[in-house]
Amino acid sequence: MAQPLIKLVDIKKDYVNDEVVTNVLRGVTFEIDEGEFVAIMGPSGSGKSTLMHILSFLDRPTGGTYEFESRSVFDYSDDELAILRNKKVGFVFQSYNLLPKTSVLENVKLPLTYSGISAKEMDDRAKEAVKAVGLYHRLDHLSNQLSGGEQQRVAIARALVNNPKVIFADEPTGNLDSKSGTQVMAILERLNEENHSIILVTHEQDTADHAQRIIKVRDGMVLSDEKVSTRRSAKDGELKK
Repeated sequence: MAQPLIKLVDIKKDYVNDEVVTNVLRGVTFEIDEGEFVAIMGPSGSGKSTLMHILSFLDRPTGGTYEFESRSVFDYSDDELAILRNKKVGFVFQSYNLLPKTSVLENVKLPLTYSGISAKEMDDRAKEAVKAVGLYHRLDHLSNQLSGGEQQRVAIARALVNNPKVIFADEPTGNLDSKSGTQVMAILERLNEENHSIILVTHEQDTADHAQRIIKVRDGMVLSDEKVSTRRSAKDGELKK
């Protein structure tokens, strides 16, 4: 039987400020298999962003166990976690996080900076990633010359350039109009069909409905974890069984 890509057991996260302890995550347990498209939903303050930071190795849990590819994250040094983030993980953020006066190509190449590959291979891989999100004609444009939807597609290309095992998308449609949001979700759906695992954080039900599974969190705990019986397809606007 295949091991899950991600396994969380009783994950807790506390923050201490002036001796006041805030329990943000209060015992989160679930597994995610390779190739799944999972949405994590919850209102502001539910702990979903903290959970995303732990899942994507940007933060460490206070308690519980987290295994990625059957290895505990507590066994990794900070340097090893940085390498893991660079090679196995892609990030897409609500605010895009692009360098504003830098070309699309240079933005997408950023994760390859310390990869040790040749400049030509960096260019080739970045160009392929830009082509995959339909923006090859914008390759030499500065990112601040693009629309919000185009900037988010560049962010997806950047997340894709290292061929990551899993792509984390934090409110990827939050700053977009409905048409641009649909285009972004169509790209994430296609990447999932190509066997990239997608973990999406959102507070929008319409966005979550594109996933295969929705985990709802509230007050730092899992409220529900359900397969989506009828998925919304961004490609044709239809609902899929």
